[in-house]
Parts: sequence; structure tokens; C-alpha cells
Amino acid sequence: MYRVMLDASNADLRVACPGIIQSFDASSQTVTVQLAIREKVNIDGNQEWTDMPVLVDVPIFSPRAGGYVLTFPVAAGDECLVVFGDMCMDAWWQNGGVQNQVDKRRHDLSDGFALVGIWSQPRNVSGYSTSSAQLRNESGTAYVEISGSNVNIVGSSVTINGRDFMTHKHTDPQGGQTGGVV
Repeated sequence: MYRVMLDASNADLRVACPGIIQSFDASSQTVTVQLAIREKVNIDGNQEWTDMPVLVDVPIFSPRAGGYVLTFPVAAGDECLVVFGDMCMDAWWQNGGVQNQVDKRRHDLSDGFALVGIWSQPRNVSGYSTSSAQLRNESGTAYVEISGSNVNIVGSSVTINGRDFMTHKHTDPQGGQTGGVV
């Protein structure tokens, strides 16, 4: 009897689940997410696997502190981890600061945060560096690499303050021009 009661109580308890982003709203910085794990439920006495409902208006996580934020071009098909809050977050999300709960729910599907950057094995990054920090695209064709005190920028063009670094020229004090990276 206690096991049945515990199972019934846990049926609605959510902690974390991988998901697949369906869409991204850059202005609200929220995503629509399909959870990537199906759940077995009782439908008319039969146990059946069913998709979880699509989650809407899920705030994304981006590293942010000290007046700086690191943003990424979140896109449909990106994978994420949805972490569900202990309490209703609605008032805090809309107003910030310390707020009262507007609903007494706990670990509910409507109180998730999407942590982008989590991925499954088929989406592993090729050429993952174990010796330097890199900001790169998934194919590895363009990146910024920091190794010790060295910074390396790899790409077909490098623009600094709107000027193409590879072809930028300066007037030589003796006449002519200098510049452009070989």
C-alpha cells in the first residue's frame, strides 16, 4: 500500500530531463521544448509509452555575472537539460527579486529552466581540445582558442571594429601603405 502511495506521489514529481528545443524566442529568451524521454502511463488499464507535453515559455540559462553575459544562437533541434524548480517561479520570473508563490505547486512541468549546451552522444563535438579553451562552431572550422597567454583566432575573415583585419592597411610614414596580414 505504501509503495503504491509513493509511486502515485512521485508520478508528478519532476527534477530534470533532457529535451529538444523546438523554437527559440530571442526577445523573451525562452524556448519551447519537447522532453526527450517518454513516460509510461496507464491509459484505460494499459501501460503505454507517451510523449510528455511540449513545454512552452521555458527560460534559458546563459552564463551571466558581473554585468556580462555569454549568449549563443539557440536554434530548433538543439538539445538541453530542463531542470524543474522546487516551487512555482511565476512571480519571480515576471518581477525579479524575492516574491511569494502564486501557486503551491512543486517540481511542476511548468517551472522548468532550459540549460542549453547539454548534448547526447550522437552530437559529440569532434576534435574537442583537452589543452586549450575554445569558442567554436560545432564543425570546428572557426574558433577562438586560448592556450596559456596565447590567443588564436581561426576563420576566413577577422573583423575588428568593422574593419577586416586581414586586409586592413595603414599609411606608412615614408609614403605608401603597410598592413594586411600575410
